[in-house]
Amino acid sequence: MSMSYEAIVERFTGPGQVFEIVEQQVEGRPVKTWRNLPAHLGEVLAASRQFGEREFLVQGEVRVSYQEFHRAVAALTRSLQAMGVVKGDRVAIAMANRPEWVQAFWATVAMGAIAVPLNGWWRGDELAYGLGDSGAKVLFADGERLARLEGRVIHSLETRVAVGCPRPPAGAVAFEALLAGPADSGLPAVAIAPDDPATLFYTSGTTGFPKGALGSHRNFCSAAMAMPFNGLVSVLRQGGGMAELAQLQQVRQVALVTVPLFHVTGCQGVMLSMMGCGGKLVLMPRWDGALALDLIERERVTLFGGVPTMVWHLLGQPDIASRDLGSIINLGYGGAPAAPEMLRRIRETLPNAGASNGWGITETSSTITTIGGLDYLERPDSVGRPLPIYDLKVVDGAGRELPPGAIGELWVRGPTVVKGYWNKPEATAAAFSDGWFHTGDVGRIDSEGFVYILDRLKDMIIRGGENIYCAEVEAALLEHPAVTAVAVFGLPHPELGEEVAAAVETPDPAALEAGDLQAWCAARLARFKVPSRWWLRVEPLPLGATGKVQKKELRQACLDAVASATSDASSSRT
Repeated sequence: MSMSYEAIVERFTGPGQVFEIVEQQVEGRPVKTWRNLPAHLGEVLAASRQFGEREFLVQGEVRVSYQEFHRAVAALTRSLQAMGVVKGDRVAIAMANRPEWVQAFWATVAMGAIAVPLNGWWRGDELAYGLGDSGAKVLFADGERLARLEGRVIHSLETRVAVGCPRPPAGAVAFEALLAGPADSGLPAVAIAPDDPATLFYTSGTTGFPKGALGSHRNFCSAAMAMPFNGLVSVLRQGGGMAELAQLQQVRQVALVTVPLFHVTGCQGVMLSMMGCGGKLVLMPRWDGALALDLIERERVTLFGGVPTMVWHLLGQPDIASRDLGSIINLGYGGAPAAPEMLRRIRETLPNAGASNGWGITETSSTITTIGGLDYLERPDSVGRPLPIYDLKVVDGAGRELPPGAIGELWVRGPTVVKGYWNKPEATAAAFSDGWFHTGDVGRIDSEGFVYILDRLKDMIIRGGENIYCAEVEAALLEHPAVTAVAVFGLPHPELGEEVAAAVETPDPAALEAGDLQAWCAARLARFKVPSRWWLRVEPLPLGATGKVQKKELRQACLDAVASATSDASSSRT
């Protein structure tokens, strides 16, 4: 018999328990936190030395054990110190997913410096902005990213470290040269407090320049404690007991890293969780559904995580039924609303694998809510309940808390909420108030505490005064058997303000007409929510670095198509 969530929290977060929760003062405010939290990331790193010769990092034919990893990190810290890097300095990382990314990150935070993971998809001017805005002193970058920065002057930058370059560019230091020296694996003795800054992750920058979210060691370490707690909840909610939990802990976890490490999901959600349990990270340089199947089979991957788009692509691989995917224990996803249809397809295609959804954002450093097992089966449109270290509420436009079931903006506070935006006091003041972060997500919380994400405030369509949540329309369309992927967004309308538009990816556009989809939606949605403009395409919808559909790019393409069609019509009348 499964335990209720409330009973699990009461039993395992009380005094003397591993996940005991206490209230502490953090920068003058009371915050719920785990009592047994590591003091800083150096402690997390040191604890992983116990895994010795176990494989930790795999990319292609490159395999790195925990012992080799620790030697490399120690060597890098000595080299960074020799470059003059001290506590609080910023060290940037710009490269595809590879072992050196992980090594550079941990060397930076272990010595009290601030790691600045830059978006590997950024152009040269964007990379230069991130480097200049953060005031990075050192940059670790692969050849592709260094080439984009060629000729650009970043005044704070003193050293460029070339990764994976047989012939480093002029003025750059070879990564391998920083690994030379004694084999001593000791780390530098640096006094690091829990609330000292550790990371500077840049937001996606959907409006204006990206903002650097300044995270602390407490933020990161709190995320590390949240992951095993989620595992405990998952087992007990599905009717398992301590014996089943112990059995699961004996399974060597292997995670396929499908998302970029410069994103909090890849860095904190996947990398950190595997280090904590002695697991293995199988690195993908970029998302590829066919390659993912190969890696799952070859490396016996147990955990697959990403955004919903990636899961759809994986499930849509033509040969998936013939592949040996029996090692998968759980498919976890988040970062975007997941249609209930996805859960049905997972259970149909991978009946022995569990599925879980969650919600978190850059500014919260980790997942805020999770759902799996029986809860997910009963509420496939929910992202779950908040972890017990968080407070969550729904507010109206004036910041007033709304009752259960009401729709508004979600605000969150807890030990993983970042300190604010780097060098942007006005943006910080607008998004943070009394410890609460204003997420920008529209949602509701039901009477049992389950959270439902409806849309982003900026993406919500207002048609003739009616609010339309894109995720709801997308979920209806994804139930159609001929739809592979979909993006719904608003386009300007002279009378209504906005009208609903949909870009649909389908294997055979010739066999599917917009009228068919319009009728499909009309049978499932209120009339005003049914898209009035359609674009059917066989080519994949454009994805960003994290696997999310790039609605801004699609919307602009559709606007250009409308303008072109209008111009052509005007010309023909003339």
